[in-house]
Amino acid sequence: MINILAGTTDFRHIPLSVTKLRFYTFVLIFIAGNILFPLTVHAIPQGGKIFLPIYFFTLIAAYRFGLTAGIATALLSPLFNSVLFGMPPASILPIILFKSTTLALAASWIVSRTQKISLAYIAAVVLIYQFIGGIFEWIYTGSILAALSDFQIGFPGMIIQIIAGYFLLLWLNHHFD
Repeated sequence: MINILAGTTDFRHIPLSVTKLRFYTFVLIFIAGNILFPLTVHAIPQGGKIFLPIYFFTLIAAYRFGLTAGIATALLSPLFNSVLFGMPPASILPIILFKSTTLALAASWIVSRTQKISLAYIAAVVLIYQFIGGIFEWIYTGSILAALSDFQIGFPGMIIQIIAGYFLLLWLNHHFD
């Protein structure tokens, strides 16, 4: 049994090669998740800003399947969403792309260094991408309030990323090699 509050669990980080069909299969699954989850929460007023849904499967892709899968998911998900559904709007697409890419970098870096999973490691990934992404957003928009909005309005989404991300990654660790 895993005691989630007591530390880390060994984790099989499995970087996928772009030369394998498995890479494209999983990336397409993660992109689909990053399309369907936002569509679902955007039915709630301010749902996108509260739940930060476009980042969830990028976290999973990068932590489980490596930087390349994470970057592919980070870039393609927002682009497809924007083109197909207008969300995110083109005006904030650079911010979403930057944050998503930073998330993929942070997740793959932490797991490659530790080969472990814990709530603390997932929280570190989320805080890293939000902090660095917030600085970028501040520079890009010139608004500190815009940069802090994910920490204020999006706090529930950050908690969901940490907790649900942790449990989904544990499940993947036990079911997919």
